[in-house]
Amino acid sequence: MNARGSARMRLAGMIRKETLQILRDPSSIAIAFVLPVVLLFLFGYGVSLDARDIRLGMVVEQPDAATESLLAAFRHSDYFEPRPIGSIQEAERALAERRIDGIVWLRNDFSRRLLTVGESAPIGIRVNGVDANQARITEGYIQGVWLNWLGQYARAHGHPLPLPAVIEHRVWFNAALISRQFLVPGLVAIIMTLIGSMLTSMVVAREWERGTMEALLVTPLRTREIIAGKLIPYFVLGMLGMLFTVALAIWQFQVPLRGSFSLVLAGSALFMLVALAVGLLISIVSKNQFVAGQIAIVVTFLPAFILSGFIFDINSMPWAIQIITHLVPARYFVAILQTLFLAGDIWPVFLANMGAMLIMLLIFFALVRRKLSKRLE
Repeated sequence: MNARGSARMRLAGMIRKETLQILRDPSSIAIAFVLPVVLLFLFGYGVSLDARDIRLGMVVEQPDAATESLLAAFRHSDYFEPRPIGSIQEAERALAERRIDGIVWLRNDFSRRLLTVGESAPIGIRVNGVDANQARITEGYIQGVWLNWLGQYARAHGHPLPLPAVIEHRVWFNAALISRQFLVPGLVAIIMTLIGSMLTSMVVAREWERGTMEALLVTPLRTREIIAGKLIPYFVLGMLGMLFTVALAIWQFQVPLRGSFSLVLAGSALFMLVALAVGLLISIVSKNQFVAGQIAIVVTFLPAFILSGFIFDINSMPWAIQIITHLVPARYFVAILQTLFLAGDIWPVFLANMGAMLIMLLIFFALVRRKLSKRLE
């Protein structure tokens, strides 16, 4: 048998060994197929960054046609649940007791100032700021309803109300402003991080703990064959998990895929290789499954969850943390996924992020080969 045929047999044997190990370990199958379902349903249905049914206290000191028209605008909004309150003092108590989320206060001179050229007719807004994100969203929604109503009122009465400009809203890529369409694509990166890094962080450490690493050391297997034999089964498992997750995202959660599915596959394959390389490097260095698992959580999962842009906007982070995010592979994959799902095939975004992941892949595989070679010498 020639050298090439012998190498193929050695690699096939190594792949078969790792595949049997995966099939004998129910946790690997659970992480690849059960965990994605749990996370998708949790984030798809249980976690939302949208503000709906905001309890809004409406204080009207002098009811008339203008105030009733404005109250009707709030009642017809999809975001608010208006509640009439008799006085501003009562409304402030309700706000302090968390019975309402905000206050709209129309003073007794509201209509007079509204119809007087040169004067403004401000509405008083009070918002619960305990949740800063909710407060900003609530304030923005109130201002949106107010400006829209003000324009309609001016056109209906032919009156030159003090409008500085006419605001025309256009929302690109997620016109319905549904946070699920933003969260679910990024969740694919989190799931693949768990499959790639968490599972492979155990593979070499497990060999050392069970005493089977010595048997591998005396085999004719070469370093690259050990690396390939250990990574290929987990790569296939990770890609199957990705396909399962994307299918759920499209058909169960109705997240649009506006880009090419082949680009999703290419980006996923490259990110999976990076995650596998990181996990294997952790496993080689730690030699202990418990320690490897803890390191994988701190080094891969938590940064992917917090620093990738999956939930938290990177541009809102301090500049020092923004620099650190460039070391997180999931940052680039999340950007690719969100672009392909919501915007389409935007090649500058896709190629720039693929290039960053390719550089990371080369660095991590070089470290894996160097560290594993030292163990085999």
